[in-house]
Amino acid sequence: MKTFEYDILSFPMTRKTSLADMRASLNEKGADGWEVVSISTSEFANIGHTVFLKRETTTIGATA
Repeated sequence: MKTFEYDILSFPMTRKTSLADMRASLNEKGADGWEVVSISTSEFANIGHTVFLKRETTTIGATA
């Protein structure tokens, strides 16, 4: 049985915090096996984004 672990990232969006910064952080997580499953964007004053990630865990003795 597959098992997963989860992580949550928060990206405040200001004029100095660009989408390029967000992309770099997500690429780092992707290199470690994390996959974005959802993004929530604040609708109030463009506060920022919350990103939910998951990756499969390796369990000892697991069978496929």
